[in-house]
Amino acid sequence: MARMTETEVFDSLCDAKAVREGHFVLTSGRHSDRYVQCARVLEDPALTTRLAAAAVEQLPDDLKVDLVAAPAVGGIIFGFAVAQALGVRFIFSEREQGRMALRRSFEIPAGARVLVVEDVVTTGGSVKELIELVSASQGVTVGVVSLVARGEAPDFGAPFWPLLRLDVESWEADSCPLCVAGEPVYSPGSRRLGR
Repeated sequence: MARMTETEVFDSLCDAKAVREGHFVLTSGRHSDRYVQCARVLEDPALTTRLAAAAVEQLPDDLKVDLVAAPAVGGIIFGFAVAQALGVRFIFSEREQGRMALRRSFEIPAGARVLVVEDVVTTGGSVKELIELVSASQGVTVGVVSLVARGEAPDFGAPFWPLLRLDVESWEADSCPLCVAGEPVYSPGSRRLGR
């Protein structure tokens, strides 16, 4: 399979009706006029598999991965698909009392080379928490993959390979021009309540 260009990835997201325009509260709490609802992509197994294969194709040939780990909820399906493309085990972290934790008897073996996978990265908070779990288990984070990176890439202390970089502006709630204009706000993220 040929590598997907960013234009092909973006077109795939648009075809899946994943790119939405409006006034949104992101998982990070920031506001934006564009939201990528990756769940719309992930409801299509063939497209998810194709995007996961494209994510794996962009990794260095000499990268060794023992395990893929993803933060719940958004990263689970894409992380599983990336693990399947790599032929390695997959686990996910979940929030417990507001912090990412390994549950369901998931373990990261000491010395395991872990690829962290997320659907959309804005501030990278969930990814950073998962990287802390990898370190606490004495694993090694060999890199981070995401379907979409919004804005400037966070520093994960490991290589970051997003399939698509979107330069989308976002604002703190108290400086959001959409709030000032009275635009209705939607909170579609997994840690937010809303429509």
